[in-house]
Amino acid sequence: MRNVVISGIGQTPVREHWDASMRELAVTAVLEAMDNAGIQDADALYVGNMLSGTLANQEHLGALIAENAGLEGIEAVKIEAACGSAAAAFRQAVLAVASGHVDTAIAVGVEKLTEMSGRSTTQGLAAAADADYETAMGLSFVAINALLMRRYMYEYKYEKRDFAQFAINAHQNAAHNPNAMFRAAVSPEQYDRAKMIADPINLLDSSPVGDGAAAAIVTAADYQQTSNSKPISIAACEVATDTIALDNRENPLHLKGVERSTARALKTGGFSQKDIDFFELHDAFSIMSALSLEAAGFSDRGKAVQRIADGEFGIRSNLPISTFGGLKGRGHPVGATGLYQIAEAVQQLRHEAPEAIQIPGAKTAMIQNIGGSGATVITSILRI
Repeated sequence: MRNVVISGIGQTPVREHWDASMRELAVTAVLEAMDNAGIQDADALYVGNMLSGTLANQEHLGALIAENAGLEGIEAVKIEAACGSAAAAFRQAVLAVASGHVDTAIAVGVEKLTEMSGRSTTQGLAAAADADYETAMGLSFVAINALLMRRYMYEYKYEKRDFAQFAINAHQNAAHNPNAMFRAAVSPEQYDRAKMIADPINLLDSSPVGDGAAAAIVTAADYQQTSNSKPISIAACEVATDTIALDNRENPLHLKGVERSTARALKTGGFSQKDIDFFELHDAFSIMSALSLEAAGFSDRGKAVQRIADGEFGIRSNLPISTFGGLKGRGHPVGATGLYQIAEAVQQLRHEAPEAIQIPGAKTAMIQNIGGSGATVITSILRI
């Protein structure tokens, strides 16, 4: 297998993009990434998306986006893995280039979630759960995560307010991210007063849906085009799964998909947890931040909430998380999220992040994108 790098990135702001179609968002990100990499064509395009057919009545995104990006004729397909779709598309690009099948591949994630009613979007997102044994019982993803959070509080003797720092940290970082949906800090008092969505999850525990697209150019390390940007090495990109339904798991508070995916990525890259300088985790809900940190081996079980309350995992800590605001502050256009995480990690490693959130001396990043409530997990490690 060949060594592979990211030679270019592109992204749109996460917003309610009522004035731009899904194809326009995707093409904007793709062309920006191509310009960033200094290329004019590519061999393959992999599109991450979850809900285009459900919410926009548009499938066949691979050919659609290739055509509109001026790439007609190349290999182009859509990849779906629920909220992990973008990272799954990125993995396909990595495998295609590493295998020697192509020399340059584009991975783009795109989603539009704000043009339909909230009920329609919620119903669409619930399709990533078990349709027979979770969705049919009336469980949305907020409800599923509320069950996890309630159990965690019971098992480890936490109060609701103990989770506040996850949201506070994310919003502190998002305030400096020009692409973030919410660029304002939040206080503990605001967290306490936030509207309850599904007890104990309130509005500030929940990542906001939005519209957006992000892209990355993957090339062979020995096949670099002229570029003004520093290529970033892809040390690992590994996927693992767990059961879709919570009730089929031996312990719902232990995300085996995260544990497996992390272990495979660390082994592939030849790293351990202590080598990771920052962690872009999938903080769709506060409870997922805690469970991910624990299953990935960055915290003992039941301790992540206490550790972030004690000041760990902030931007100037030994292991910063959600450095551009994460899903919570940047927003969560589900099928695009994994490539926003990749683009943000590349900015950190190139030392192109805004000064207030730039991690000094960062060399190694872990990025983790999760589909469902931990059923599909793609973990990537990038290295300068």
